[in-house]
Amino acid sequence: MNHILIVDDELEIRESLESILREEEYLVTTAATATEAMALLRDAAYDVVLLDVWLPDRDGLDALGEIRQLEHPPEVVIISGHGTIEAAVKATKLGAYDFLEKPLSLERTLVVLKNATQARKLREDNAEFARQLAVKGTVTGQSVPMKALRQQIKLMAPTNGRVLIFGESGTGKELIGRAMHAESLRKDRVFVELNCAAIPEDYIETELFGYRNGAGPGGGAPGNGRPTEKRGTFERADGGTLFLDEVGDMSLKTQAKVLRALDEQRFLPVGASHPVHVDVRVIAATNKDLEEEIARGNFREDLFYRLNVIPFYVPPLRDRKEDIPLLVKEFLLEFGQQYGRARVEMSDDALATLKQYHWPGNVRELRNLVERVLILNPKIQRIDRKHLPALVYREAGKTANGNGRGEEFATLLEAREAYERDYILKKLDECHGNVSRAAEGLGLERSHLYRKMKALGVTVKE
Repeated sequence: MNHILIVDDELEIRESLESILREEEYLVTTAATATEAMALLRDAAYDVVLLDVWLPDRDGLDALGEIRQLEHPPEVVIISGHGTIEAAVKATKLGAYDFLEKPLSLERTLVVLKNATQARKLREDNAEFARQLAVKGTVTGQSVPMKALRQQIKLMAPTNGRVLIFGESGTGKELIGRAMHAESLRKDRVFVELNCAAIPEDYIETELFGYRNGAGPGGGAPGNGRPTEKRGTFERADGGTLFLDEVGDMSLKTQAKVLRALDEQRFLPVGASHPVHVDVRVIAATNKDLEEEIARGNFREDLFYRLNVIPFYVPPLRDRKEDIPLLVKEFLLEFGQQYGRARVEMSDDALATLKQYHWPGNVRELRNLVERVLILNPKIQRIDRKHLPALVYREAGKTANGNGRGEEFATLLEAREAYERDYILKKLDECHGNVSRAAEGLGLERSHLYRKMKALGVTVKE
């Protein structure tokens, strides 16, 4: 439901417009002054503001300029009883969507509001697309499983069938979802994602379906610093694709509501009196065995069959180690550009060591490792075996020698420095880059830790 803010000092006009727009199923809020309107705009999200030029506390066009500076500005339609071409031109230059003269024509007002809400949604979608351009949607790998996966994506993506992606954590299930969207009939519309495992149970319903009239968790009455409404992920994904990650972590109560939304393509936001109709393709992902979860009573069988129209399986990295060189090359290019480190490469010996590791964290762990090595070694252009973290050495040694006692380092000093680098970086990660807290956790003085970091080439910003 679109939210309209009416700003006019005449009570009769506010009440008349509010009554008409509510009949048209708009959510409506009113304000008599620019000050009151700005307070409301900072409290909640609005799609369109009907803004009078003559207000008791300030000029409406001045308020328009302030509204356009908001982080997520609504469309603004100026209304005035003293309309002139000059005023209309000025309002347009300041960013107004349109200009309406009083007395208002009901038919024209409704047409302008409809077009303005559509323009706002289009602007939001375009902003979402721009954010997504930074996220790669290609599926890297020349192994047999990855070639088969790309063929499956090419075949199934153009359909509207729901997809359920299985795979261990870190295998790239979200990447597969994005690749499906990029090759689908909805590729020009929005892709919205929600990690079901990352949202507390008390908030998951409002994240999925949104809320109205301040009915969100903790309340939301105007004036208490909370928004009065929220668009959920189903509503934001209207016309596009909704990616539900870790869908196996949803509670049975939430599963029932998702099932109904999938069946009916409509839902009732918390606190709303009218359902919202949507056209959404759902792609779900899980690292759990859902059939086992069904047997345990943790997952609804009917929801499983709704989601599992097109099943995908993403293999773990240990089952496609021939893809490691390609993935490393991709990550070196990505982080090389990010950190201004052009033309960094990895030696064959280092790649061979990576292939011997078992990768419990899959592709995500490999990506983090490449970034870590680049941060810890800011001056090298070639990553050798000695630059890899100690954990990889230990596991690779066990794999290569069968007894875990293989030669991992050329010298004792090399081994000690590698272990110290790895341990200090781990502690810094735990402390989110705070050197003071890391020093305390390591039992060192802050200045001592700084000297140690400098000697080992650890350069982490606080």
